[in-house]
Amino acid sequence: MSNNDLIVSLDIGTSKIRVIIGEISNGAINIIGVGSADSDGIRKGAIVDIDQTVQSIRNAVDHAERMVGIGISEVYVGISGNHIALQSNHGVVAVSNEDREIGEEDIERVLQAAKVVALPPEREIIGLVPKQFLVDGLADIQDPRGMIGVRLEVECTIITGTKAAVHNLMRCVEKAGLRISGIILMSLASGMMALTKDEKQMGTVLADIGAGSTTLAIFEGGSLAAVSTLPIGGDYVTSDICYGLKTQTEHAEKIKLKYGCARTEDASEEQKFKVMRVGSNMEKEFSQLDLANIIEPRMQEIFQMVRQEVKRLGYHDKINGYVLTGGSVSLPSVLPLAQYELESSVRIAVPDYIGVRDPSFSSGVGMIQYVTKYVRTRGAVGTKRPSKTTKSSGSTASKPGIVEWFKNMFKEFI
Repeated sequence: MSNNDLIVSLDIGTSKIRVIIGEISNGAINIIGVGSADSDGIRKGAIVDIDQTVQSIRNAVDHAERMVGIGISEVYVGISGNHIALQSNHGVVAVSNEDREIGEEDIERVLQAAKVVALPPEREIIGLVPKQFLVDGLADIQDPRGMIGVRLEVECTIITGTKAAVHNLMRCVEKAGLRISGIILMSLASGMMALTKDEKQMGTVLADIGAGSTTLAIFEGGSLAAVSTLPIGGDYVTSDICYGLKTQTEHAEKIKLKYGCARTEDASEEQKFKVMRVGSNMEKEFSQLDLANIIEPRMQEIFQMVRQEVKRLGYHDKINGYVLTGGSVSLPSVLPLAQYELESSVRIAVPDYIGVRDPSFSSGVGMIQYVTKYVRTRGAVGTKRPSKTTKSSGSTASKPGIVEWFKNMFKEFI
């Protein structure tokens, strides 16, 4: 990459769509712009209305553009959901250079060889993550470039998704007038931001608790071992408040953010607030303790489901800790409740950049970090400075970017 690149990440969530602009200056990342918009057309992490999603993306992009004064033309898009699957594969090639020095071409060939795998017709490869390279049988090599050898092998994890989900996501971004620089698995991006090298090695669950779903990523042996999505999140807490206090969803969300507490023992009976109830023009007074009595059971259920899912995946005895991120872990007292329910060491991961110090920005910031570390084939990406550019109209203009990305997809993970 050049010294001053701009990278834009697009995080399409159930409650919010977030656009984050990162500037890469001499290898350091600075977050220079953030745009967000309410998410319409997304339910439980899946796109259910193309037009509404497109408009939400445009709103978030416009917000980011106005904040920084530049035009956004390309984005890296995060993908997640219960359609994502992982499978291991192995690729082998002979080193092509006469002097037996391993170069970029050999690495690309071995990754292409690893890509050859039988898939059902409804699935496609959306990413490939090398675990290790082997040169003439010597294992645990992370970057074999420049080494001398005859036989080059790679052990990797192939990330696949359903064609319908991937193409609907692409379609929404294209219709919003943007080109896709690449598609990145959210779990990998969040893990990049949230986990240390030791945590990935020893066995850690990264639980991203969003509004409509909870995404689990299990890291073991230094790499991503398993992913899973639970159809429950912060929206269920809001819904419970709605019914419990008999108020509208909009009011319930505001009350949750302002007065919410995840444990009754930490809630105050003295802190009062008034709620306009459905079917009445009268307000009724409640305490923070009343609210905590509604929130705590649902948050307990979420953590219990997380623990059960880790057990179902067969990693219960291999896990040394949990790391929480996502917008729903911002509630006060979530950490002690999680430690009690998960019976393990737990911490909350927050991006350490000005303007995005909130768990809800973990995926978007992680995508920028991921691109900075692994995507070396592009020059300046994402935006053009300093004048505001005219965005490409429609999906036709953006398709060459998609084709180019698919062609170069495997270079991006080296």
